[in-house]
Amino acid sequence: MLKGKKIVLGITGSIAAYKSCLIIRELVKRGAEVQVVITPAGKEFITPITLSALTQKPVISEFFSQRDGTWHSHVTLGLWADAMLVAPCTASTLGKMANGIADNMLITTYLSMKAPVFIAPAMDLDMYAHPTTQQNMERLKGFCNHIIEPQSGFLASGLEGKGRMEEPEKIVAYLDNFFEPRDLAGKKIMITAGPTYEKIDPVRFIGNYSSGKMGFALAEECARRGAEVTLVAGPVAMKTEHPNIHRIDVESAQEMCDAATNTFPKMNAAILCAAVADFRPEKVAEEKIKRIGQTMDIHLVPNPDIAASLGKMKHERQVLVGFALETNDEQQNAQHKLEKKNLDFIVLNSLRNEGTCFKSDDNQISIISRNGQKDYEKKTKTEVARDIIDELAKIL
Repeated sequence: MLKGKKIVLGITGSIAAYKSCLIIRELVKRGAEVQVVITPAGKEFITPITLSALTQKPVISEFFSQRDGTWHSHVTLGLWADAMLVAPCTASTLGKMANGIADNMLITTYLSMKAPVFIAPAMDLDMYAHPTTQQNMERLKGFCNHIIEPQSGFLASGLEGKGRMEEPEKIVAYLDNFFEPRDLAGKKIMITAGPTYEKIDPVRFIGNYSSGKMGFALAEECARRGAEVTLVAGPVAMKTEHPNIHRIDVESAQEMCDAATNTFPKMNAAILCAAVADFRPEKVAEEKIKRIGQTMDIHLVPNPDIAASLGKMKHERQVLVGFALETNDEQQNAQHKLEKKNLDFIVLNSLRNEGTCFKSDDNQISIISRNGQKDYEKKTKTEVARDIIDELAKIL
């Protein structure tokens, strides 16, 4: 959620200063506007020209930019920014920040900052472990700053410690997570994801091409926005990242139905994103079926309808969201499913949209409710998840 955010990036005299280019690139990629403030020592490690090319803004280093009296206002920067990030932050700058030693433009900007300040320390491991550095960090935390802990390493003494600056993508992800809306705080949401496998024999099954990417993106988005998420996942290779996601792994449609119906009564909402098999073999062979003759018949029987089951269970304070993947008569079929299964809204996607749906990182959806239909452009599944959860948050 960094789109449109104004970020002051403070760069100090550390060998890790080159990583600031990667930080800027990530911030700009996510839609942020970046203003660099660099210490004189920082310019020994990276040139302002490089930084200016990435931000499309002149780099600020000195109080006065020219000999004619033109000066940079640290107060203005403090009012302009939505956040300040000091990365890399040396032990020297850390100490100055903690003790208010305003001897350069970066420190005066920090002291004037009205927005949250994030600090990514970068220094020798023994320096990081020194009591003075630790005291300065604790003092800065007491001023409501956010310390992005450095990576683990080993001290000269042989003891495990920290020091090397956290990787740029993780630093930016920390900021991104900070600005995520917490509109789902206190809510419990169940999400189904992935395919189901219906066994034919011990080595064969009936399944589909679902990768689980859409469902996992929805789970991560809900968790980032404060929800406690239960993810009922079919057989996929994906992993969850957010600690607020409790995962239940299943294989068959019956197992998914059992998990969903047991979980749903405790939930505020459920999003049924899984590609559940409609049918399963009536009989499962105990041993691998051998090839005999030229044909083989498999008699299929219906699987339980999870959406319909939860639709019957739903009470007035719960929200139920379904998915519809169609190949023809998309809107008509989705509208019918919405009414029949007592859904609050349904997310429609189509195999006609090339480069979306199964295995793809992109999707193109329409959201259909009783109030009408809203169409979206093709986006990454992460962005699509945000659109869907925006709609969910409005009615929760």
